[in-house]
Amino acid sequence: MENKKIEVEVYTEATPNPNTLKFITDKMLMEEGSIDFPTASSAESCALALDLFRFDFVKRVFIAANFVTVTKSEKMDWQEVNGMIKALIKGYVEEGKPLIKEMPKPVSSTTPVEGESEVVTKIKVVLDEYIRPAVEQDGGAIIFESFIDGVVKVQLQGSCSGCPSSTVTLKSGIENLLKRMVPEVTEVVAGV
Repeated sequence: MENKKIEVEVYTEATPNPNTLKFITDKMLMEEGSIDFPTASSAESCALALDLFRFDFVKRVFIAANFVTVTKSEKMDWQEVNGMIKALIKGYVEEGKPLIKEMPKPVSSTTPVEGESEVVTKIKVVLDEYIRPAVEQDGGAIIFESFIDGVVKVQLQGSCSGCPSSTVTLKSGIENLLKRMVPEVTEVVAGV
């Protein structure tokens, strides 16, 4: 019996961050959560991310659901490198190689935790139901970090990390929505 190669389609989508491009596949890469690799040294558990970082212009890799978001250096043009990245991702998925050697616990900090306050639970629900889908659409993720004295701290990952419009998104979009839906929230700030 012959082993058939999986046919995979990979297409790109622009993100609000001009240095980041979203590479979308027609196959699931992760069943839940997301993984952000801000540096090559953080990518030891992911063969695909390690190979992407071998390109010296790759500055960050983010993997979620059926897409890989790649952030490049400003000196390179997407037209020069898009094909190489797309071919690498396509090859990995078609070969059926496991992308992650050792799967870390998926990041899903919007899940309510026993013993947390009702306000924190409300914040997480708003983040999960209203904000997360929009952020994922742009090739990123939002992670709840804390709520102290009215201030919500979140971490932006993927294309949202370092995006020129992320401050506007954080203040005009996320902060306004959280203040309206959870009156105890007075401010939203970006964490590390």
